[in-house]
Amino acid sequence: MSKPLPQDRYPSTTRTSSPRKWMVWALTALVIVVGGGIAYYAYGKFAVKEIETETISFDIANDSTVKIRFTVTRDDSSREAMCIVRARSKDGSETGRREVYVPSSEHQTLEFNTEVKTSQPPGMADVYGCSFDVPEYLTKS
Repeated sequence: MSKPLPQDRYPSTTRTSSPRKWMVWALTALVIVVGGGIAYYAYGKFAVKEIETETISFDIANDSTVKIRFTVTRDDSSREAMCIVRARSKDGSETGRREVYVPSSEHQTLEFNTEVKTSQPPGMADVYGCSFDVPEYLTKS
């Protein structure tokens, strides 16, 4: 017969996780989450915007047309741009859109007036977005 093993000589088979390990993991996760939140906020607030727009007004002309007045401000006014304006119905769905050519200019901010034809009675109009990627068909005279 064999002798029983001394108890102090070998570690027990059940392991318990120390509270220090959990604290390290929790603090690491917290630092990652807080750092990600700060980066997300800073990117949204301080990101460089090459083209900015502002809708000045819109006017519903009739059941199939809305007029919109807006400004475009570019960091580099020597570059031509293109903006998409859209009309939306009262339920929020897009019912019409139009591309507006923004020519190069000596002024950083330009004002535009345009009309958007709609497939349903319009409720509002806004500028969807602008880009320096101008399609060739907009630049042809």
